[in-house]
Amino acid sequence: MSTFKIEGGFKLKGDLEPQGAKNEALQIICATLLTAEQTIIENIPEIRDVLKLIEILKGLGVQVARLAKGKYSFDASKVDINFLKTEEYAQQAAVLRGSIMIIGPLLACFGQGFIPQPGGDKIGRRRVDTHFIGLQKLGARFDFDRENKWYSVSTEKLTGAYMLLDEASVTGTANIVMAAVLAEGTTTIYNAACEPYLQQLCKMLVSMGAKIEGIGSNLLSIEGVSSLAGCTHRILPDMIEVGSFIGLAAMTASEINIKNVGIEHLGIIPESFRRLGIKVEQNGDDLLIKDTEHYEIDSYIDGSIMTISDAPWPGLTPDLLSVFLVVATQAKGSVLIHQKMFESRLFFVDKLIDMGAQIILCDPHRATVIGLDRKNTLRATKMVSPDIRAGIALLIAAMSAKGISTIDNIEQIDRGYENIDGRLNALGAHISRM
Repeated sequence: MSTFKIEGGFKLKGDLEPQGAKNEALQIICATLLTAEQTIIENIPEIRDVLKLIEILKGLGVQVARLAKGKYSFDASKVDINFLKTEEYAQQAAVLRGSIMIIGPLLACFGQGFIPQPGGDKIGRRRVDTHFIGLQKLGARFDFDRENKWYSVSTEKLTGAYMLLDEASVTGTANIVMAAVLAEGTTTIYNAACEPYLQQLCKMLVSMGAKIEGIGSNLLSIEGVSSLAGCTHRILPDMIEVGSFIGLAAMTASEINIKNVGIEHLGIIPESFRRLGIKVEQNGDDLLIKDTEHYEIDSYIDGSIMTISDAPWPGLTPDLLSVFLVVATQAKGSVLIHQKMFESRLFFVDKLIDMGAQIILCDPHRATVIGLDRKNTLRATKMVSPDIRAGIALLIAAMSAKGISTIDNIEQIDRGYENIDGRLNALGAHISRM
């Protein structure tokens, strides 16, 4: 297990460019299984979770070549479905939640798919019912081996169907869409997720020959085709990393220019930070964050405390609420952070409280933050990263704190942020990897 040693209190200055979007990459890489022709994917973030998924595809027999940094080719013409029955696959898939999205493509192309109960962040209950209910609607048989915790699906033929998803699950929608594009007939999906990641997946599939209508909405209509061709696809900038950098600049009172952010795909993220009083200036496709020595949280018209909460797209992504929470600790004013989706994602706040933050954890989903307006800076401490997003929030807190902090289990951070210590040190941070 590796550790970050952070000497806090330094201001950063310079340019940062976000990596490719992790959440999009996991879907797009799985979609390469849908064609026997070569696909080329650009701007892939070379982070732990993505590289693990690529290793799973290699085990399946997909020919993968790294053409340049972040640019890979995939050839799934010789997939060996028997790899799914090996112990190697069981170990690889069990620790990577994104691996569940190979099920839809494998079911569509080979009539079967197996996966152990997926792992990932320990942020609360994360159901997979949406995935398998949707696949069953398309004609799949589903089985769950409770003793060994294995899911399996099989079918002789997938047929288009009408379905109303019980939740707007991004990965669930992706799995169903990837199966439906090769199903016979028309599939109608209500309450579909419509995040940019899902839009990108649909656009890639259309470029491969799929017929999908309603992209960008929560109503998708998919007319199945018999086969898909190869394509070249470029992954969007990671909006979660863009938001993390905005929060980092604010907490450390730094001037950071975030370049090539894909502004049209950020939704309400920049405006949500402005509600915390942070000056976010747009210059073309760049965002400049400066003059953040003091920032004041807005309140509602009647003077009551503002709430920042997550919601399905085009609402605020839950992946950034940890960053919003830590940024609020040094603002002027108070805010209620309401994490609706996961019941364990706010439990990292005890470390921020140890650092001197004034936070009241109301329940597993809500925390009230009383901003210190930098009158009392955070204190250095020893921490452990419980998940990707809490990990980056703790790193941001440590960089603003006086003294030397340590963060253990930084493999969690590496799952979502590529070379984060090197990139920040280039701007003046003092982070050592041990």
